[in-house]
Amino acid sequence: MFDRLSAYAPQALAVLRIVSGLLFLLHGTQKVLGFPAMDGGTPPLMSLFGAAGLIEIVTGVLIIVGFFTRPAAFIASGTMAVAYWMVHAPGSIFPTQNFGDAAVLFCFVFLYLVFAGPGAWSVNKR
Repeated sequence: MFDRLSAYAPQALAVLRIVSGLLFLLHGTQKVLGFPAMDGGTPPLMSLFGAAGLIEIVTGVLIIVGFFTRPAAFIASGTMAVAYWMVHAPGSIFPTQNFGDAAVLFCFVFLYLVFAGPGAWSVNKR
């Protein structure tokens, strides 16, 4: 039964790419545009959080549409690794305690996309 699901792997990969890109984009718009609203307002654009927000917006859009997916995912993955170790890990090494769950998941989903590529429904087909 599960063997038949393998035929849909490129589409499932595309869904993972699109959904994770959309969520990543939302994190960026929250930091840069204040939408959706976040506690404490938006950070200054010329700060680490502002730069992270710009990276999240640009790479999020590229990942969603599947354009330069591998380089965008590489940059996004690195951004999340830095975010985890600079912002979350100093509070606690455990992601469930330091609220770094999303950073860890984004980091490894995007790292997977670096190796797997965009899947189906991308602007630049492999």
